[in-house]
Formats: sequence, structure tokens, C-alpha cells
Amino acid sequence: MQLVLASTSPYRAMLLERLGLSFRAAAPLCDEDALKDPQLPLDALALLLARTKARSLAEAYAGAYVLGGDQVADLDGEMLGKPHTRENAIAQLTRMRARSHRLWTALVLRTPDGEEHAHVDLHTITLRDLSDQEVARYVDAERPFDCAGSYKIEGRGIALMASIEGGDFTAITGMPLIALTTMLRTCGFRVP
Repeated sequence: MQLVLASTSPYRAMLLERLGLSFRAAAPLCDEDALKDPQLPLDALALLLARTKARSLAEAYAGAYVLGGDQVADLDGEMLGKPHTRENAIAQLTRMRARSHRLWTALVLRTPDGEEHAHVDLHTITLRDLSDQEVARYVDAERPFDCAGSYKIEGRGIALMASIEGGDFTAITGMPLIALTTMLRTCGFRVP
């Protein structure tokens, strides 16, 4: 059984490696920005992005199980994108300090016959009341420019958190492994 991860994210690949399965990672063949409809609820957007990524590689990897995933961070209903720059990361974390935001993580496993197993995970994350110096020090140390929300929970970003509410902490890094393990087992993969 061939498994393809429709992602170039090193975070998702590292998480999938934890399950001990062999897989191939490939860039999805879709324009994510074109799918970002501001009228769509953010959990539905995360699911649409994950589903589109999985479907985009189904033809190129006929006979494979294709796994797509995506995350959308949301502060008061406004989507928080990847900051890409130091200035944007500092601004984003400054807005988020001492406040709660939601992180939607979606996962879609597409089978070779086109059946899709989907899951959306929600975490509510509250940041500490950080000083400007703490925010800048964190951004300079970790450079979280490719992370929605401007933090890396698997690194020093955990020190920014006052609380986290949710079911599977691996979802915060990019892929809810508990739900994925259930999907894979349902499809006949031997995990563990």
C-alpha cells in the first residue's frame, strides 16, 4: 500500500514519520490562495484546502492513498496567515498576546477508489501576556515565518502559551496523529 503526503511541509513529514510508515511527500497541484473564500467558515476552509490537496495528486498517484492536510488560525474570526517576515510575526504575536485564538487543523485521506476519510481538529490556544521584548526575542530565536500564528509549538513557542484546549496536541504542529492513525487502520495500514 503506497501512501503519499500531499505536502512539502517538513512539520507534517516529521509527524508522519513518527508512525513508522513509509511514504512519499509531493507538492500538491493546487492554488491554495484561489480557494481562500472569506465567506467560508474557517473550519470549512481548512477542510476544503486539505481535500483539494489530496485530490490534486490522486491522478498522478493512481493506486495510492493520498493524504492532504491544512491549518487555519483564527483570531476573533479573522484568519491569521503565515507571517513570512520578522515584522509581520512580531505584529501577529503582539495582537495575540493575552488572548485566545483558534487553530483548525484538517486532514483528508483519499483512498485509491476515491473514498475520503476526513477529520477537523480544533484547539483553542491562549498566549501569555508577553512584553514587546519577549515577543521580539522569541521571533528572533525561532524565526516562525512559515507558521500560521507565528509560533512553533514544538520548539520554544510552548513558552508563549498560557493554556491549550483540544484533543490531540499533534494537530497544532500540523497533523492530528490520533485521527490519522484511526483512518489508516480503517484503510488496512498496520499502525503501529
